[in-house]
Amino acid sequence: MLEISGVSHVYANGTRALDNVSLSIPRGMYGLLGPNGAGKSTLMRTIATLQTPTEGAIRFGDLDILASPDQLRRKLGYLPQDFGVYPRVTAFDMLDHMAVLKGISVKSERKAVVETLLNQTNLWNHRRNFIAGFSGGMRQRFGIAQALIGNPELIIVDEPTAGLDPEERNRFLNLLAGISDNVVIILSTHIVDDVADLCPRMAVLTGGKVQLEGAPLDLIAATNGRVWKKTIAREDLEAYQEQYQVISTRLFAGRTIIHILADSKPKGFDDVEAGLEDVYFTTLADLRRAA
Repeated sequence: MLEISGVSHVYANGTRALDNVSLSIPRGMYGLLGPNGAGKSTLMRTIATLQTPTEGAIRFGDLDILASPDQLRRKLGYLPQDFGVYPRVTAFDMLDHMAVLKGISVKSERKAVVETLLNQTNLWNHRRNFIAGFSGGMRQRFGIAQALIGNPELIIVDEPTAGLDPEERNRFLNLLAGISDNVVIILSTHIVDDVADLCPRMAVLTGGKVQLEGAPLDLIAATNGRVWKKTIAREDLEAYQEQYQVISTRLFAGRTIIHILADSKPKGFDDVEAGLEDVYFTTLADLRRAA
């Protein structure tokens, strides 16, 4: 269990990136959902001991990770949003080098670890290729391979599917799901479908604060019967926004589909089965209205 208690972080310029964040994160996949600039990456870097919060505490099991960051790093696998590699090094050699840095000093043991990871991430056929020639999806799979070195107990992945095509995204998410049973995996993303597909528990972080936390199915159930949809002309959108609480819009065949939040069905609207996207957009809409 990862316990985050009252964590705040204020940067030198006065920006409060985190504001009293408290979360209990069990084993398995845990989704941290929020828009860009919500504070997700700051929280991930803080958990990964790359920066010290202004206040608060973080424990992983019996370990105080702020007091003993080196001990946490031995148990940590981290895939940041942007990660650098030596481009003119092969995948095999780069993973071998990282395994040395992780403390796997016996060559035969290291070779077995690297080969297993390359197979697990479907990169075996590319093991002798330079990383510079990898596609975006291959780079992400290489990133998770390096994060898995040493059998980590805590894995953090920050915006892992941004920019991936649908096939690469599915392959990457299936890989994460396959290793999630016995470890804590934090999936930090602004892509709602990633959380809906994988995570039995989640939180919404915006403005550095936890706005919502729970099981996606429970959060969706609480929204059912309150979300309605209608297809309108694009030029009518502003009028509908003035009359209703519009939580999301999307274009389809040149017209606009709106979802609104209301306790009863307005005239001319259709029923819609609420999804996690509606929960997320409702949370954001409530915050904008309160601002």
